[in-house]
Amino acid sequence: MKVERKTFGILGNGDEVSLFTLEAGDISLSMTEFGASWTSLAVPSRKGRADILLGFPSFEGYANNGVFFGVTVGRFANRIGGARFNLDGRDWTLYQNDGNNSLHGGRSGFSYRLWKGESYTDGGGIFVRFEIESPDGDEGYPGNLRAAVTYGLNGDNELSALYEARVDRNCPVNLTNHAYFNLAGEGSGNILDHEMKLCASRYVEVNAALIPTGKLLPVEGTPFDFRASKPIARDYAAACGGNTEASGTGYDHCFALDNYGSGELLPCAQAAEPLCGRIMKVFTTQPGVQFYSGNFLAGVRGKPGSLYGKNAGFCLETQHFPDSPNRPEFPDAVFGPARPYREKTVFAFDW
Repeated sequence: MKVERKTFGILGNGDEVSLFTLEAGDISLSMTEFGASWTSLAVPSRKGRADILLGFPSFEGYANNGVFFGVTVGRFANRIGGARFNLDGRDWTLYQNDGNNSLHGGRSGFSYRLWKGESYTDGGGIFVRFEIESPDGDEGYPGNLRAAVTYGLNGDNELSALYEARVDRNCPVNLTNHAYFNLAGEGSGNILDHEMKLCASRYVEVNAALIPTGKLLPVEGTPFDFRASKPIARDYAAACGGNTEASGTGYDHCFALDNYGSGELLPCAQAAEPLCGRIMKVFTTQPGVQFYSGNFLAGVRGKPGSLYGKNAGFCLETQHFPDSPNRPEFPDAVFGPARPYREKTVFAFDW
């Protein structure tokens, strides 16, 4: 196991941004302090080693990362309807950056900020802990919040993500990573032939603006049934309403994970690329996973030689349900002095 730290870029105020590269087992992971973002993930396969993360070739891309490649999202991942919520008898107004809604923490969420990173080894793993502070009123949210996310690799080819936060008054918190995967290798066409399995018997129904209606619908008999592994393409047209070429159509839904509530790491998802043989299994303590099929990608220039079109990558964002602050029937996503936030996700690779 080894770690390398080097300068990745310089912000306009002169702050230096570091890039960490971890190597353990047969895989390597690079991450930057800007947005606590994953920038590359090299994994072997029977066709050779490849970087399976969509991303940019340099710091400048991550500084202007409108598609959220690899970022850590906060204070609240996904959407909050109407960019407002009521908590403890008071209305809180957020920044509208997705129509009338707030998306991924607002105008300047954690994805666009400099975190402080430090690397360390512990037992059979190597890790980077990123920390950030968010003052009371930041992007409209209550309370002074301190968040930390620890990403690491071990000798069993597992990538772990531990999300933690403490806030001095009640506040919605929902942290995740927004990595886009293509298990054939970034820039290797679309991901519709990938085989996907989700450990979810229900999904969160949303309206045309992707805001939950409050209903959890059964996946059985719908295009959202991934309880048994199937190619993403199989029911993709139905999920798009028949218009597969339209921007934004496809899978962009939160799935309610079965057996949530124990606090233990439980199976969440499995993705496989049949030609190269790469397999990614996901385990999490979170109540949901947002399966996103890269519907809004449209000619994004990425790593050298790569142009990412629609469906060039997929995301499996483990998280609390979208709009949870406005949906008391959803798992409670409000944390505070008496309830610190702590969630974990593990990505396990095989080939």
